[in-house]
Amino acid sequence: MVKIISDSTCDLSPELVERYNIDILPLNVLLGGKEYQDGKNITPEEIFKWADENKTTPKTSAPTMDTAVEMIKPYVEEGMEVVCFCISESMSTSGNVMRMVARELEAEDKVTVIDSANLSTGVGLMVIEAAIMASEGKSSSDIKAVIEILKPKVRASFVVDTLTYLYRGGRCSATAAMAGSVLKLHPKIVVENGAMDATKKYRGKLAAVIMSYVKDMEDELKNARNDRVFITHSGCDREIVEGVKEYLRELGIFNEILETRAGGVVSSHCGPGTLWVLFISK
Repeated sequence: MVKIISDSTCDLSPELVERYNIDILPLNVLLGGKEYQDGKNITPEEIFKWADENKTTPKTSAPTMDTAVEMIKPYVEEGMEVVCFCISESMSTSGNVMRMVARELEAEDKVTVIDSANLSTGVGLMVIEAAIMASEGKSSSDIKAVIEILKPKVRASFVVDTLTYLYRGGRCSATAAMAGSVLKLHPKIVVENGAMDATKKYRGKLAAVIMSYVKDMEDELKNARNDRVFITHSGCDREIVEGVKEYLRELGIFNEILETRAGGVVSSHCGPGTLWVLFISK
């Protein structure tokens, strides 16, 4: 039997975590001198409040060795195989912590670490696929082989409401942030090969921008696997989210349209009002 573990950047809801029997290993969010566990004892709203009051982006860090050992060790002692997913290794050392734990437990033959080369529910899409295979009795090597094929087919992109958080985190210049604010620019960020890249820039009010962003993906959406699509957001207005859901429903492609809230780590860097649409291409 295989146990699936993901770090907390997969942004899966508690309902999905329970449905697919997934364990979540929390990254850490540092607000000044205080450290919190993502999804455990800090909310995105508290993070936004602190960031705005201090005019800085919180620091985030990989799970601690102790926390990772505590989660992985019982499964190894039961003789189970463990498949661990981490956020893109170009963005965090989370995956390296998981590998160090495998060495510490002398269980490198039992613990498989997969670099998702993605973030948020771009990771979550792969985690769910792995959990389904685990429930069907597939081995860790079989799961890894399938995930490596799926990895480049994951389509993950998002639109931000404000460039302030990306600027504070060093992911865009002060000039770009200022121009974005004045001109009401909302860039589309695409995750490819483990890195984020700004592509199209939309202009105007967020509700109209998000609908334009989603509709511009229609050809890609029509070429998606029909299992599921994610709408992940960091606190968008309900009306905006429902508008995206309705549009996706009308396409008649997906068996499931899943909505999740971005967790603390992802929210820290993207800011409030960010919305993602994520799926796997055929």
